Parts: sequence; structure tokens; C-alpha cells
Amino acid sequence: MFLACPSTADLLATRQNRVPRLVMVVDDSKLQRRILAAYLTGWGFAVVEASSGDDALEKCRHCVPDMVLSDWMMPGISGLEFCRAFRALSQDEYGYFILLTSKHEKAEVAKGLDSGADDFLTKPVDPDELRARLAAGERILEMQRELTEKNEIIWDTLGELQRIYDSLDRDLIAAEKLQKSLISDTTRQFATGRLSLMLQSSGHVGGDLVGFFPVASDKLGLFAMDVSGHGISSALMTARLAGYLSASAPDQNIALHRSDDGSYRMNPPDEVIVKINELLLSEMETEHYLTLLLAQIDLNTGKAIISQAGHPHPVVQRKDGRIEHCGTGGYPVGLLENATYEQFTVQLHPGDRLLILSDGVTECPDSDGNMLVEIGLDDMLYDLHDVEGPRMFDVMLEKLADFSRSESFPDDVSGILLEFQGAREM
Repeated sequence: MFLACPSTADLLATRQNRVPRLVMVVDDSKLQRRILAAYLTGWGFAVVEASSGDDALEKCRHCVPDMVLSDWMMPGISGLEFCRAFRALSQDEYGYFILLTSKHEKAEVAKGLDSGADDFLTKPVDPDELRARLAAGERILEMQRELTEKNEIIWDTLGELQRIYDSLDRDLIAAEKLQKSLISDTTRQFATGRLSLMLQSSGHVGGDLVGFFPVASDKLGLFAMDVSGHGISSALMTARLAGYLSASAPDQNIALHRSDDGSYRMNPPDEVIVKINELLLSEMETEHYLTLLLAQIDLNTGKAIISQAGHPHPVVQRKDGRIEHCGTGGYPVGLLENATYEQFTVQLHPGDRLLILSDGVTECPDSDGNMLVEIGLDDMLYDLHDVEGPRMFDVMLEKLADFSRSESFPDDVSGILLEFQGAREM
């Protein structure tokens, strides 16, 4: 019995309902085709017959069967040649291919497998063995179908994740620009000195921030902070804290107070840090804490009053290249209620410079996991003694990249460089 190839709609319905599967019988013997077709229809399969490999290939171009029973030896193209052509046609939908043969030699069987056949049946075909081989083929096709469906789900999920990632990446790029705008003025020349700022996040955004605010015509406030963690939540915290030390809104800057004559004066740095600690613990619902360094610089005399809250020790490099690490340490902000902080004084002389860095510098690891530490930083600063202004930070980052053997660092890297050039002549 010969069945016409089902229509596309019928074939889709067949595959959606999983039964009956479409089996193609290929044999130049009409009697053999009729015998096999009778078995198959009796077992509930849909059958299409082909009298040769060429005929089968033409029918497969219109609809690819689920399973194929093909004679090996046929006029025209052989069963092996048809199998190769069938595999090329059915790349999207896998078809189970059984070769019918009288060959028993292992070399011939291997040749059939190399051509893409899945199984063999020896002629004359035993119906029980044929049914068992078809059942095995159905199990494989079902697993293939499930795998295909799961792959489609995975690809759909990956596509959705990619769209979400692209959206987040656009948001992070915008957030990065916004965070960088907080220190858009990365260098400032004063009558008695030059200030340079550096910020390089380990990701799009980070928890480091450096900045300055004018106190009076001859005084300057500096701050450097490092919020715990990385990413968006840390960046949001730095943005909020930056508002407390605003240069553009002095009335909102908690480090400043307005005197009776209308001018602004800076509150003692240690008291300001105490206030920030209280605000962080009482008003901000967060698990983040931060290290902070706050300083007031007298641009006339070179006197710096500094308070340190867990931030790395500031470094003074004297005119002759000598290096001094200053500071009292202190507790990070946002950990302990009623924490108190100390302040200390650093005297800069003409030609000296003050360097405030985050721990992303000294804790930067090399390829073996060894950190730069303060000794490595000192060696680096000796080499950079004659490099001035923003260029000093550029070369420092290059040296840090050489040390770590990477252009990206595991932690945010930030810094403030104040080069004191001397008091103005009166």
C-alpha cells in the first residue's frame, strides 16, 4: 500500500501529537515495500514508499520523514548514498535511519555507520526485531525532540537575558558618566599649589570617590572615601555622601558653617566624621560602611589638618624625594555608634606634595597574589618623584598595570594629589 506524502498541516499535527510517526520505506522491490508497509500501518505508523534512492530523495525534499527503512543495494544511488543525502536534508529535524542489508561483515557495518545510519536490519526482516528497532528509534527521536524544545527554551531565555543585560549595561554606562561627573574637575591650579584627582572604578561604577570644596579664598577641603563592596549600591552610597560634602551647595555641606560675616568656615574634620557616622547609622538603612579621610588645607601656609577613618595613611613626599606615611588610622564610618576620631596636622613646605590613595593601590595583587603594599608604593613614588600633576596618576596606573599584569584592577583605585608650590609673597 502506498500512502501519499502528508500535507504540511498534517505533518505538523502528526509531530505535535507525536503519533503516528511518518516512516519512509525505500526498496526497489515492490513486494518488499508492501510487506514492510503492512507491518508499519498495523503498528500505527504513517507510511510513504519510494522505489529508489532518487525517488526517496525527491520525496524527502517535500517532507522529511521521522524514520527511514532503506535497502542498501538499489539501482541508481545506493542506500549509503541516499543516507548521506538524507542527513544533509534533515539537519533541523533529525530522522532515524535503518539500513536493510544482507551484509554481515564488520567493515561494511562500519561503513554504514560512517555514512550516517543509526541501525541495521538483516534481510529477510523479522517483524519482531523490526518492531523492537523502531521502538528504540522512537525513544531516540523523543529524546531528540525534548532536547530541541529545551534548547529552544534555553535560547529564548538567553535572548531575554541578553536584552536585560543590554538594558542594564546602558544604565550602568549612564551611571558611570554620572559618577564621573561628580569629579568632572580633575585638576585645579591655585596660586600656591595644584590639585589633581584620579578615579578608576573596577567596574562601570564603584564605591570610591574623591573630591574637594572651597572653604575660603585661602583654604580648601579635601575628602576621599571608599564604600564597602562594589557596583551600583556602593555607587549610590558615594553619591549620597558626596551631597553631604558638596562644593556647589555650601549651605548643605556639613563640613562647613556660615560665620557671622557671611563667610564660610570649615568645621574640625574629626567632628565632621563623627556627624557622618551618626547620619549613616541613624538615617541610612544600609549594610555598607566606608573608610573616609577629610582634610582642611591652608593654601597660604601649607598646613593640613586631617582626620582619618580607616582610610589608608596619607603620604607626604618631600621636595628631596623622602616619603612619610602619616595618620592615626581610626575606625571605618558606619560600624560603631558613638565612635570618636582624632585629627593630626601635616606641614607641607614648598616643593612637597600630599598624596591620598585608596587601598585599591596598596592592595593591588600581582599574578601570584602578592599585594603591592606600602613598600611597593614607596618604590613607585621614588620613581615618580619628577612626574607632576595629572601625569603622575597616569604613570602610576601604568606601573600598577605592569605590576598586576592586567589593565583592570580587582578594586576601585582613587587618589588626590596636592602639590604645594609655596606661600604667596605679600
